[in-house]
Amino acid sequence: MLKKNVIALLVALFALALVGCQAKTETKDAPKEAAQPEVKDVILATTTSTQDSGLLDVLIPDFEKKTGYRVKPIAVGTGQALAMGEKGEADVMLTHAQKSEKPLVDSGVATNYQLVMHNDFIVVGPENDPAGLKQVKSSTEGFKKIAEKGAIFVSRGDDSGTNKKEQDIWKAAGIDPKGQKWYQETGSGMGQTLTIANDKQGYTLTDRATYLAQKKNLKLAILCEGDKGLLNIYHVMQVNPEKFPKVNAAGAKAFVEYMISPETQKIIGDFGKDKFGESLFYPDARKKAEDLGK
Repeated sequence: MLKKNVIALLVALFALALVGCQAKTETKDAPKEAAQPEVKDVILATTTSTQDSGLLDVLIPDFEKKTGYRVKPIAVGTGQALAMGEKGEADVMLTHAQKSEKPLVDSGVATNYQLVMHNDFIVVGPENDPAGLKQVKSSTEGFKKIAEKGAIFVSRGDDSGTNKKEQDIWKAAGIDPKGQKWYQETGSGMGQTLTIANDKQGYTLTDRATYLAQKKNLKLAILCEGDKGLLNIYHVMQVNPEKFPKVNAAGAKAFVEYMISPETQKIIGDFGKDKFGESLFYPDARKKAEDLGK
């Protein structure tokens, strides 16, 4: 009888030991959940191109899953996005107008300024190309042709990064298009401006990513591309908590670090390949903006 009790006790102890080992293994192997941040909401001021291209639809859920933050994107023109940061109305900014970004960094409004990615601007227009842009060698020559022919040009007119680049090209061409009948401003984002240009069969300047994302709905062809001056460079930066104590500094820092991480850079580099056969953006973290396009 005693022998049976001892055997039963040993069996019970062995079973408990197995359960304990299994529990430890499960705990060890279980994926670790992100520590929940104190302030979850992160306000991201960004451009319509990152939204209209579909890139944010991929990156934001991934960032939220990995960090526990909730991103509230506000997609507007770069000018408006930077103005939000300048007023402390955003936590982090993702924009593409280096000339306008640098003053905010230099003044201390923005900090942790990081290069993220690039694509390029292109001039698109009607497939029959009434202004003859197919024959030109640069966007500046193309804009001159549009003005000479009085062909419809649809501008965003919203102080966005794209609009700033467009104005630079007009200036280089020595032309002020404001007030001309053929020059029409939408005051809208890139997606809507492309739709209007398509309806009017006019020309417009667009980022390649948004054009490719909407190409199936457009009867507009790429007519001018490849200028070094058409490079479209994106930076991410935090709004400085020393100037605006109410911003979510931890969340903004986490977003910047996420955008330049190797894993995210790979996602950016692969984005669009499955649908369009080419990347919509090219990852550039830890590179220098002045070296791009060389």
